[in-house]
Amino acid sequence: MRLVVAILAALCAGSVLDTAKADPYPWCAVYGVTSGGGTNCYFMTLAQCQATVSGIGGFCEHNNFYDGRPVTTPGEVVARPRKREPR
Repeated sequence: MRLVVAILAALCAGSVLDTAKADPYPWCAVYGVTSGGGTNCYFMTLAQCQATVSGIGGFCEHNNFYDGRPVTTPGEVVARPRKREPR
């Protein structure tokens, strides 16, 4: 029973803490339009997406989750210019 409560608490905490980031890929390929195919949103350029769907069917569309901001990881440090000490 304690395990169930611990798992439930972890799931609730995970849903409260919003650590999601925007998708860094602006283009999605939608496969097999008539047969309910899948979607792949891992393309940096429209040309990459079009080359992928070429010959297998489908189309490319803009990724609705892409917002254009650079994605950083939690451990990544943003470089700041150093201040010079007065002499």
